[in-house]
Amino acid sequence: MAELHVEDLTVAYGGSRVLDGVSLHVRPGEFVALLGSSGCGKTTLLRAVSGFVPVDGGRIAIAGQDVTRAPPERRDTAMVFQSYALWPHMTTAQNIGYGLKLRRWPRPRIAERVAEMLRLLKLDGLADRNVTQLSGGQRQRVALGRALAVKPDILLLDEPLSNLDARIRLELRHEIRALQQRLGITAVHVTHDREEAMVMADRIVILNAGTIAQIGTPEEIYRRPASPFVASFLGADNVVTLHAVRTAGALEIAAGPDHDAVRLPLGDDRAYGAATAEGPVDAHFRTEAARLAAPGAVPADALVLRGRITQTAYPGGRWRYGVAVGGTVFLVDDDERRTVGDAVAIVIQPSALHCFPARRERPEATPTIWPNHLA
Repeated sequence: MAELHVEDLTVAYGGSRVLDGVSLHVRPGEFVALLGSSGCGKTTLLRAVSGFVPVDGGRIAIAGQDVTRAPPERRDTAMVFQSYALWPHMTTAQNIGYGLKLRRWPRPRIAERVAEMLRLLKLDGLADRNVTQLSGGQRQRVALGRALAVKPDILLLDEPLSNLDARIRLELRHEIRALQQRLGITAVHVTHDREEAMVMADRIVILNAGTIAQIGTPEEIYRRPASPFVASFLGADNVVTLHAVRTAGALEIAAGPDHDAVRLPLGDDRAYGAATAEGPVDAHFRTEAARLAAPGAVPADALVLRGRITQTAYPGGRWRYGVAVGGTVFLVDDDERRTVGDAVAIVIQPSALHCFPARRERPEATPTIWPNHLA
């Protein structure tokens, strides 16, 4: 098992910096996911580690060796690409053994290693089949087998599941994770899918505009996002601006046009990022973390927003509602079927709120309640 050190890494394309002073330590045997939206720098970071992208500053070390200026073949890494990158004229076995052939392994050893990979990846019986005759999931297993066959120090995964349908994607994410743990290999995985990162990774690195916004375990970043960007990216994209005062053990919320004053206790693991003194805060909460109630049947120890249902949808399992509160529409999931026009109260428990200093100008987003919002 090898470790990866990235120190103050800078990469620029033309005059634009894609990575700006990124530092990261991946421990031996750890699975780290690089998560972020398109253009944040996650794929550039992965390709810089592999040697396919030259760096302008900083240092990369693998297993204690400085490889910053080393070519890809001298880094002992293996990449699994989004597009599979298989040789279409070769069989499954030939593709898996291709890297070993380049390393001049003797044929008996190649055959033994390929057979091992076929068993490990549930590709038994497909050794002599041309890869163009395989399904998408099988092709991705072949690509993974080719990478693992050479026994790399670091396994690099560049959105390897994004081309697969939902069912196969769910299946393979668990298979890859189980295989990584079984082999004890160090892995870095790029994805824009937050659920994929949460399920597969020991730690998640969230990138934004070429810098690291937060590093932590899935639970840490989900429960304690470090910034409004992280909170929104991880699903807490309902935002209500409140006037708050932080006291010794609580967050005192002043009454507003659509909510009453309330005292919210500060839990042991919550900092309410922001309310260090007195002033406006942006309180983020997730669609699934709130509930709806009749306006007159609300608890006294929660934030309650009074509004009216403007949209309804049924994405499966629960109903999804758009609730207009003042000039803002919030999304809330609820078990009960309701009707457009119903007066309701959005009930948000203190543990579901992530508070940060209010931005003076926060652009209003028009939410959608249809299933593509679930991603």
